[in-house]
Amino acid sequence: MVDRIPILKMGQYLLLSIQVDMHDQLAIDLQEDLTEQIVRHKAKGVLIDISSLEIVDSFIGRMLAHIANVSRILDAKVIVVGMQPAVAITLVELGLSLEGIATALNVEKGMRWLERTVDRDMSLEPESDDDTDISAEAGN
Repeated sequence: MVDRIPILKMGQYLLLSIQVDMHDQLAIDLQEDLTEQIVRHKAKGVLIDISSLEIVDSFIGRMLAHIANVSRILDAKVIVVGMQPAVAITLVELGLSLEGIATALNVEKGMRWLERTVDRDMSLEPESDDDTDISAEAGN
């Protein structure tokens, strides 16, 4: 039995591939490990490969949604790749639309999406630190 799902760092992204059927404790550990890794590495994106997952239940579906929400709060984009048709059907039947979670057919397309999205967001950030104290100026 797998104790933890490995999380790989690739540049400013974290990659994880779920190669086993998830049980509840493994999913909880993954949430904790991924959150810790996002903060430690200041990751800008997370790619979750679920191509080996053949079965999901409502807990695993909620866990994926929770991971995406926590990652967004920590300023990391999330994309789930490789979803099997049966998994997609099950998620819909369970009423879990995974709203707000980007998906792609495979890892390659998922990485391209992450790169485009993160590059676009970075280009929107201010170029200098001159406007860092906005709250002090707003009080005037």
